Amino acid sequence: MESLAPLILLAGPTGVGKTALSLHLASRLETEIVNADSMQVYRDMDIGTAKPLPQERSRFPHHLLDVANPDEPFDAARYLRLAKPVVDRLHAGDKIPLVVGGTGLYMKVLTRGICQGPPEDLGVRHALKEEMDEKGPASMHARLARVDPAASDRIHPHDRQRILRALEVHRITGRPLSAWQGEHRFHEDHFQVIGIFLHRNRQELYRRINERVLRMMDAGFLGEARELLERGYGPELKPMQSLGYKQLVAHLMGRCSLTEAVEEIKKQTRRYAKRQMTWFRGDSRFQWLPADDRDRALEWIEARLSGT
Repeated sequence: MESLAPLILLAGPTGVGKTALSLHLASRLETEIVNADSMQVYRDMDIGTAKPLPQERSRFPHHLLDVANPDEPFDAARYLRLAKPVVDRLHAGDKIPLVVGGTGLYMKVLTRGICQGPPEDLGVRHALKEEMDEKGPASMHARLARVDPAASDRIHPHDRQRILRALEVHRITGRPLSAWQGEHRFHEDHFQVIGIFLHRNRQELYRRINERVLRMMDAGFLGEARELLERGYGPELKPMQSLGYKQLVAHLMGRCSLTEAVEEIKKQTRRYAKRQMTWFRGDSRFQWLPADDRDRALEWIEARLSGT
């Protein structure tokens, strides 16, 4: 059997230090970086997503950053369509792609594929969209909970696109989307996956998260959120409902003080980091390594590449 092409996955909770290590590894391995952060795909959302700085991006090519506007639908299927050709081009050039981020679902679909389900039905989709415009996403999410509880548990009540798709699949086929997905077990990797999950002592990680939020505010995070609103990106959009932006938009709309918004960002970021650790703890392909031990990370990769 032909051996699988290697693919490095560098994951970790928000604020752990993935960017710094990714630059070090890209230099040592002479490769390029592929983003796997679900928010860094959006243009004009730089500070709040902790996107690599221009000077960092200039050192090595970074792919899958700034590929969608905040009002464009973007999901795991679109990520796969964009990321797979990049990975293939890097392999064709004898480079080992370095996939970096904290969105486990994107790494999962890149390495194991995705369940597409039945083709879209534009008539059904249009009818459901009209209903959502009239009744709101919360009502449609409640409907999804009745016909597909498993899917509703995974889909955020404000995620219009995924709610519509799940309801569309059920209306077209009479079967829940979760049943379609259950038939695609995601058991087989399409690459030789070399997974690293960076970790820190929880107290240290939370301290770093709190400090990073303050640095973001000093760098102009509030102005970035205000400018997005002024450009017509409404608070109902999925990216504007994301961590940090949601809280600052609430402040800009007069619902809370700036101090309250910042403290809420810190709290919700810490909770998000905990959820990330839970997700990756269930994936045996990842070796958990201390975030500050760059040499150990490189040694782990080289050992896997050599088959030892």
